[in-house]
Amino acid sequence: MTLDTNAYNSLHRTYRETALTNRRFKHQDIVDLVKIREEKGVLQVAEIGKSVESRAIYKLKYGSGDKKVMLWSQMHGDEPTATMALFDIFNFLEGGNDGFDSIRTCLKDNLTIHFIPMLNPDGAERFIRRNAQYIDLNRDARANHTVEAKLLRRMAEEVKPNYGFNLHDQSIYYNVPKTKNPVTIAMLAPAYNVDREVNDVRKGAMQLIVGMNDLLQQYVPDAVAKYDDTYSPRGFGDNFQAWGASTVLIESGGLKGDPEKQEIRRFNFAIILNALLEIAQGSYKKHDYKAYDKIPFNASQLHDVVIRQVDLGTDSVPLKTDVAIRRAELTVERDYCVRGWIEDIGDLEGTYGYDELDAGGLKFVQGKVYPKIFQTVDDIRNSDAWELLKEGYIAVRVASRGQDRLHNLPLVIATGTEIAPTPKIVLTGTSNFFLGDGAKLKYAVVNGYLIDLSRPPQENFYKNWIN
Repeated sequence: MTLDTNAYNSLHRTYRETALTNRRFKHQDIVDLVKIREEKGVLQVAEIGKSVESRAIYKLKYGSGDKKVMLWSQMHGDEPTATMALFDIFNFLEGGNDGFDSIRTCLKDNLTIHFIPMLNPDGAERFIRRNAQYIDLNRDARANHTVEAKLLRRMAEEVKPNYGFNLHDQSIYYNVPKTKNPVTIAMLAPAYNVDREVNDVRKGAMQLIVGMNDLLQQYVPDAVAKYDDTYSPRGFGDNFQAWGASTVLIESGGLKGDPEKQEIRRFNFAIILNALLEIAQGSYKKHDYKAYDKIPFNASQLHDVVIRQVDLGTDSVPLKTDVAIRRAELTVERDYCVRGWIEDIGDLEGTYGYDELDAGGLKFVQGKVYPKIFQTVDDIRNSDAWELLKEGYIAVRVASRGQDRLHNLPLVIATGTEIAPTPKIVLTGTSNFFLGDGAKLKYAVVNGYLIDLSRPPQENFYKNWIN
């Protein structure tokens, strides 16, 4: 039995967990969803331990077959994409009478699957990488200093899996080498020793990845890479491989237009379900493991914006050069804002941007502060912001921040009298300025977002903060 992308897409539309719609969900959201699984009774639910701050960690079990599989997600609290996909898979496994019961039966009869959908709930609560003790769980496989690492190690010893899936998110700034394509999914068959030798266990992981890559190329051609395969004696993936489980690392990366990684979630659903089906049938063994070596490794040459050949010179000192901009996310409860800054200046040939602009003939123009003070951000419409930008105003003042300091307008907004638009491009400096041809402003850069002034900016796209 095999499924194509159309089938996986249809299944995901049907079984997508609607309670999870963005990346900053909390532990209680997972608890609520796990309780629903418990009530349905298709998956066996067990609380297997608690985090440092006493949040419950669960394992869900499906099937009774001889082949044992363990999947764990969100051991880094700010890497939740696969967690969402696992709950989509739980919904599928609980489904029926949809033409895919033979798939469920195949999985159930041949596999015993153990899912741990949020290993680091304390980190997830804060949306940070590490646990409440500031320890990276994926570098605690050897020492087992943390209760969460001890728990995962104990599960490995009890289950003795034949296959493992270590589910993560990686930086959205990795690109496929020599292209501007973001790496949407990176995978790895971790090394089990310093020499990175290939035994039957690691070979099996490579074959699984070849199969997943075949499927992914139909979704995101030329957007798949391998993660760094340097052996880490502290890493769980490396140790699971050494313990005899053919282990696959999946890293969810970047995809333009998918900031909440809902499309990448769908790809996770498809490749994980596809891999489980191939394990159940043994069909992954047909893949040539040597094809794994043809998948390129991550490159790291991507930025949010690259502006090429912009005029930054003065009358006395000419300068036309390239500028790279990045935006850092700052978590605010279940939402976030960004801070844009100048990441690099100079010859940036060989680097890429999610958005790129050939600024030949365009010159840096400092923005202005609008003289009128608005009462709150609610008094400013998106169309107002666009008109202000076209007139050269990049910043406005408000009398009150209101209850929510986040806003979606393409403007710098602050209370008080002190707003300083970017006076010149400097490394690590702010990124709030215009580009013009001497007669007309053509583009605005607001908090790291590139805005074409020839058309209205997108509604509800910008993730900004009232200073």
